Amino acid sequence: MAVAHATPSLPPCDHRPRPYVGLSKQEVIGLRKQFVNPAIFTYYKEPLMIVEGHMQYLYDETGRRYLDGFGGIVTVSVGHCHPKIVAAVNRQNEILQHTTTIYLNPCIAEYARDLAARMPGDLKVCYFTNSGSEANDLAILMARAYTGNFDILALRNCYHGGSMQTMGLTSHHTWKFNVPHSFGVHHAVFPDRLRGPYGYDDPQAGPKYAADLKNLIEFGTPGKVAAFIAESIQGVGGAVVFPDGYLKSAYEHVRAAGGLCIADEVQSGFARTGSHFWGFETQGVIPDIVTMAKGIGNGAALAAVVTTPAIAQALTSRIHFNTFGGNPISCTQGRAVLQVIDEDGIQANAATIGARLKAGFQDLASRHDVIGDVRGLGLMLGVELVKDHVGKAPAKEECMRVFERCRELGLLIGKGGLHGNVLRIKPPMCLTAADADFMLDVLDSALRDI
Repeated sequence: MAVAHATPSLPPCDHRPRPYVGLSKQEVIGLRKQFVNPAIFTYYKEPLMIVEGHMQYLYDETGRRYLDGFGGIVTVSVGHCHPKIVAAVNRQNEILQHTTTIYLNPCIAEYARDLAARMPGDLKVCYFTNSGSEANDLAILMARAYTGNFDILALRNCYHGGSMQTMGLTSHHTWKFNVPHSFGVHHAVFPDRLRGPYGYDDPQAGPKYAADLKNLIEFGTPGKVAAFIAESIQGVGGAVVFPDGYLKSAYEHVRAAGGLCIADEVQSGFARTGSHFWGFETQGVIPDIVTMAKGIGNGAALAAVVTTPAIAQALTSRIHFNTFGGNPISCTQGRAVLQVIDEDGIQANAATIGARLKAGFQDLASRHDVIGDVRGLGLMLGVELVKDHVGKAPAKEECMRVFERCRELGLLIGKGGLHGNVLRIKPPMCLTAADADFMLDVLDSALRDI
């Protein structure tokens, strides 16, 4: 006889959403089908319409509240419509919205100063763009211009964007169109401790996996490279955390071949790991170039490339310009995010709540055989589902059923990995302990239901 379980309940919230009086859900679906490119997809069998957000919560057109466990794909870092950020942007909106960088304005100067202050070493020069794809594209250009070399090293299972050049960097066939790309790009083995030859029990896994980069340089390039680009934690690939010492060894091999080291912090940056402000710091390295987006602006179209003065100088050999890079509204929002991270204790919260969630996921793994791996740092976590613990075949269908069931129970999460079998947990970092417990209850219920 089946045991009845109580339906998980969201923690109380004082926020009351405004009554929605706009287009109906069906009208929105009709307009999207008619006027929006069909490549722009939606989550869930029954598309979800979101019309309001408040901190870690989202509301649909009926006023139903959901816990946002995915943060707009790791973009809402400190909370939806955070009042301090809204106030700062509203003030700037009333003064000046756009000029571009051909004129002086204090917003970009103050923001660049404050962002550079968060960077270690000589990483002190900022170039602002609109998206992570643009930032990674620019970083590759900088590396090639500075070194005079062409070849780029990236990792299998990585994701760096959807532009033509960043599509070439990306190493998931599901994101790569059948068009010419990837010129000069070589993909090394990624440190897969679940399925690879060096597992969690090997203390030398990092240097061993990094040795493939040295091999790739020797056999797949002219022996000189422009750069090695790596996410500090692989995001789209399923929250893959590198073993200790991986980036340290990898950077040594790359720099010996004349290349620069680029850290893609689009998803792992801005205190999300909890222990550090930047993901690369967890590996004890300092890159030559850092790219960042998503959480940098808490929802604003903002990204940046930060590098050293010497490398930045290489870009002056030609004219390079970004119309909206350094826009005063975007810079104001980005600067407000930095202030809120400090004032609200965001990094400490990411560490505390992230540890609570990870321990909870590990407990679920002990009770649900479908969970094959729990990994991640802070509030950038992944739960990989497998059909068995020997062959570790991806449980794609089971993952989709859990994903759908979580939505029905009031929790929105992401999914990733090449086979779509990894639950991606990357919420706004204002998440509370009560929210974390609700998330664990929902996942437990969803796993039982499948």
